[in-house]
Amino acid sequence: MPRTISGTRTDVSMLRRTDTTRASCGALLARARRGDSAHFEIVDDAVDGVVDYVAASMCECPSRRALHGRMRHFDTGGRRRTEELERRLPTDAEERARVKIDLVVPSVLLDAGAGPRWRYRDDDAQLARSEGLAVASFRMFMAGAFAADGESLRTDAGGLAALDEDSLGRALQVRDDNPIVGLEGRAHILTELANALRSDRDRFGSAGRPGHLFDWAKRQARNGKIAATDLLEALLDGLSSIWPGRFEIGGENIGDVWPHPALGAGVDALVPFHKLSQWLTLSLIEPMLDGGIEVVGLEGLTHLPEYRNGGLLIDLGVISLRDPAERTRAHRVDDTLVVEWRALTVALLDEIVPRVQARLAAPGDPVALAGFLEAATWLAGRRIAADRRPGGGPPIAIESDGTVF
Repeated sequence: MPRTISGTRTDVSMLRRTDTTRASCGALLARARRGDSAHFEIVDDAVDGVVDYVAASMCECPSRRALHGRMRHFDTGGRRRTEELERRLPTDAEERARVKIDLVVPSVLLDAGAGPRWRYRDDDAQLARSEGLAVASFRMFMAGAFAADGESLRTDAGGLAALDEDSLGRALQVRDDNPIVGLEGRAHILTELANALRSDRDRFGSAGRPGHLFDWAKRQARNGKIAATDLLEALLDGLSSIWPGRFEIGGENIGDVWPHPALGAGVDALVPFHKLSQWLTLSLIEPMLDGGIEVVGLEGLTHLPEYRNGGLLIDLGVISLRDPAERTRAHRVDDTLVVEWRALTVALLDEIVPRVQARLAAPGDPVALAGFLEAATWLAGRRIAADRRPGGGPPIAIESDGTVF
């Protein structure tokens, strides 16, 4: 059931701004540096090691300037699955953009942690975690699973409404010996996505289709450009109702937003993250550009508050747990420890990434934020997790419902 916090529509709008995210995350970082955190210590002497590790990872990765987005994950393992999509796309550039948005939206919304045991088999490849979910959702889309007619390359409200937990589980190859974390939560998101698409004709058209977000962006664009933060806020407004078990203000779901008591009470205590929505914004850049709309101002987004980025900072010692036993206990996403860990991750990466950019002489790159997330902090976090723990899981165990991490 949603939990209610007293506030106004103005408060909701404030919580959908990334400068609010940066302010609250920065306050928690300053507090931790003063030694006031019950959970963490900040070891600034370890930052140089993170800069070195991330820079080295970026130099080793040939695609370090690749745009960070869901489209990259479909080609995981060196197999060009997106060529299958390209062969079936229409010739009209704007409709091609709509189709790619139709693919990306459900794929990203299904892209929360799958857990250590789940695998997806694609021909001779066995894929796990984010890449496995990407390919699984790609196969569903190519088979028409998100379309009302059951065959078209599109996502619409009718197709999503027809999916239930059982059919989604079959598509994701879930079995007793291949369990996935948060199947119920993922099915809920797709059902609620159908409702959200139907109810917002301005953004999603009369057919309730994610791809019509391109038409909305075209109307908003100036000289063929739209700000990344404007696109994010549109997604947060249009899709706010889909998230289960969240807080509400004035009857409106506020999404990936969680309280930390050190910040105060009520609205003042809330830390907005919007991880999946920011990931979706980044993932829409490429489809939008295909249709002739450039998404600009990526620096307005934050670094993603997820366990790869956060794990990097713990594994390399910048964020240190006061009680090492916390590593052995599973934590809910709304636990103060997890909220603070995510906040420290956002604020610290705002400090660390510019140092990596300076090291590599890359400060002017127009897709620098997206590129660094893909090839540097996220990839570096993944690499060190694989070195430190069997299965490459996070350093802090999370009880995920399949809708946050």
